[in-house]
Amino acid sequence: MFHVERGLTRIKWTLARAIRRILFRSRRLLAHSRLASRQYRLWIKRYGVISPTLRDTMRAEIATWPAHPTISVIMPSYNIDPKWIEQAIESVRRQIYPHWELCISDDASTLPGIRPLLERFAADDSRIRVTFRDENGHISENSNTAVALASGEYAALMDADDLLSEDALFWVAREIAAHPDVDLLFSDEDKIDRTGKHFGPYFKSAWNPALMLSQNAFSHLGVFRRSLVQEVGGFRKGFEGSQDYDLVLRCAERTTPDRIRHIPRVLYHWRALPDSTASSASAKSYAWEAGRRAIAEHLQRLGVSAQVKPTLQSYYQVEYDNPTTMPLVSVIVPTTFSSGITATCLASVLTKSSSKNFFQLVLVAHVDRVDAARRNDILAKILKHPRVRVVEYEDRAFNFSRVSNLGARSSDGSMLCFLNDDVEVISKDWLDQLVVRASLEGVGAVGSMLYYPSNAIQHAGVILGVDGIADHAWKHWPRGSAGYFGRAILEQDLTCVTAACMLVRREVFQAVGGFDESLPIAFNDVDLCIKIRQTGARIVWTSSVEMYHHESLTLGRHDSPVRRNQFRRDVAVIQTRWRDVLGADPCYNPNLSLKAGATFSLAWPPRVLDPSELISSGITMGMSRTSRLPARNG
Repeated sequence: MFHVERGLTRIKWTLARAIRRILFRSRRLLAHSRLASRQYRLWIKRYGVISPTLRDTMRAEIATWPAHPTISVIMPSYNIDPKWIEQAIESVRRQIYPHWELCISDDASTLPGIRPLLERFAADDSRIRVTFRDENGHISENSNTAVALASGEYAALMDADDLLSEDALFWVAREIAAHPDVDLLFSDEDKIDRTGKHFGPYFKSAWNPALMLSQNAFSHLGVFRRSLVQEVGGFRKGFEGSQDYDLVLRCAERTTPDRIRHIPRVLYHWRALPDSTASSASAKSYAWEAGRRAIAEHLQRLGVSAQVKPTLQSYYQVEYDNPTTMPLVSVIVPTTFSSGITATCLASVLTKSSSKNFFQLVLVAHVDRVDAARRNDILAKILKHPRVRVVEYEDRAFNFSRVSNLGARSSDGSMLCFLNDDVEVISKDWLDQLVVRASLEGVGAVGSMLYYPSNAIQHAGVILGVDGIADHAWKHWPRGSAGYFGRAILEQDLTCVTAACMLVRREVFQAVGGFDESLPIAFNDVDLCIKIRQTGARIVWTSSVEMYHHESLTLGRHDSPVRRNQFRRDVAVIQTRWRDVLGADPCYNPNLSLKAGATFSLAWPPRVLDPSELISSGITMGMSRTSRLPARNG
């Protein structure tokens, strides 16, 4: 009996300790959230306030524009508290840009006060058009009814309980004037609570096809060329809750990335109420399923065979089916054979990879290193493996770029996978997952998730401009962390990934001239990725491929005394060559910090041009950006 009681006591103590840990973490997260909200409100006061002088400047500039497109604000309404509807309508009426129309369709609301409120607004302002449906048809049909009221060239989607910033339509119209061929525009957004406090800003990437298959990264404020909405058939019944997600995917199929523009300003305030998806994604579970079907049907229309699965925090993960015939992949590993971890990592490629029938392992090493490896029983066994090809060189100074190019020339695969000799396989289907993504139309290269042996993140993509050049995203964050709006776990387009594990199409690699051999030590992968992106090819990063990276155990650190001078020369080359590119990563928002260790936090100040300076430059200079990189310096 004593032992039973003691066992129960231990269980109770263990449970109590676990509960205390959970409560402690919850309090820390809540405190962090409150601090972030306070910082954001301070940031708004410093960088987001529209002064009377700026307001007058904006109005004066509107008069100089060659055209003034009418923007139809589409507002479906159903049983929204009249006080929120009134605030939403007033936010449209306060727009600095006057050439708009507000198209409201009420879906047979039963709450008292809604109809007279809408009728009063329509009577007071001729730009407000209102219709009342006889029966409830839900959000898709109601939105189509609102669109039918519209006459403007562009349609901006707005919920009846949200708010537009007063400059929202000014920046939209200005971008249309600067880029008349634009088909889709979207902005950054934040949330607003019942008391009017702003929090939770989402500073977005420019148009990001892979991220759009993981979440609706377009969303608010979303603006569509109205003829394109009509061309695709408007909103589809059966996609309620994600009807706008479905619409943007179908519209994107009918245009090109350079005609989809992102405005890096918070132009939309999403009302966070208990029953809204702004407050909780689980508040409308049917919305997630509608989003899944929207993605699945989008992929079907593109001829891509895949399944859409759930991932953390109600996001999406696309699992692509392998092609009937897999291409030959050459896994190219520059190595010195100088660390005990090398044998473990190489063995993991040969024994843990489920894709054993379509790859060759190309080991590139100095002749002396190869001779020494052959005298090591474990390494000798690896070198004799039928899938291993050894490529030797005699240059004394190690040059990663030259050695990697030599490996590529000495290999046979139509796909080239560059892999460090200190990278260990976790995901057995890692090569399959990389290959199917590199096989997608328009994709030139694919990168993976890398962890330190401690299970902290080592690499989840690369952000240009950090500390003047570039750095790995989410470095040192715990494995499984979602990061900023899921950016630490979600598959997405990125400008750069590390060559510690990067798969590239051979024709793309050859088209850009491979690795630059004048960059022997550092940032040769950044240089390669920028060149790939400038051809128009995409680079995709996926968390579906997980590897351990025992960083710097084999080749040494870039900033070690022996290599410091060469590292500095490499830095100078990259900063000179890609000066304009480094500060303009389309996959990272200019309102976010470029300080090492502070990425995805607010930038003080932001790198967007001051509105007054932008306006004084004339309409030829827009604020918005596409997924295209700036041209190379010179």
